[in-house]
Amino acid sequence: MYIFLFYFLFFIIYSFIGWLAEVVSAIINDHKFTNRGFLIGPYCPIYGNAALLLYLLFQNYFNDLFVIFLISFFFGSLFEYVTSYIMEKIFNARWWDYSEKRFNLNGRISLLTSFLFGILGISIAYLINPIMLPFLESLQVSIVYFLGSFLLIVFICDFIISMNIINKLSKTFTETRKDYTDDINIKIKNIINDKSKLIKRLLKAFPNIKISSNLFKK
Repeated sequence: MYIFLFYFLFFIIYSFIGWLAEVVSAIINDHKFTNRGFLIGPYCPIYGNAALLLYLLFQNYFNDLFVIFLISFFFGSLFEYVTSYIMEKIFNARWWDYSEKRFNLNGRISLLTSFLFGILGISIAYLINPIMLPFLESLQVSIVYFLGSFLLIVFICDFIISMNIINKLSKTFTETRKDYTDDINIKIKNIINDKSKLIKRLLKAFPNIKISSNLFKK
């Protein structure tokens, strides 16, 4: 149980770092704070999962900067592509779209974001892990159990609530599919403006969300 909670804390820290990076990016680009990500709390699991898998599977290559960049570039891109595909199939919506960026693949990944995954991998191996891992290892076992268990409960509750919110959003998509027009995304956003704050938060987190064309083939 200790090992599980130890790596869960590892996952949460990188999920928070990823969320922070997304927030800073939104502030720079949009000049305003936006709570990014699917979950309510300050964490983006896609970053935590990527960092944890990188560490567990490829830590033996951490002494080779170029190899780590290539591994992070490839697997980060693959992870983002698969996540985009699965989320679209489940919830009938394209949550992010890089179609307007140069060198993109089906709008799910782009050369720029893949390059940033490579930089993130180098940062994990050479900047963050050398500080974070000794810190986690220095924590008393009781603290790891308490803090890990507490954050795990919070994360699970957040996940359940957030998935319920996304399901409500997906239901809104389904209810409007019979009225499909070129302005369907605008129409849905107007409908969502009358819904709960948590649903509107999700829309603000993914301002470029688009309904999947597959929804209208049913």
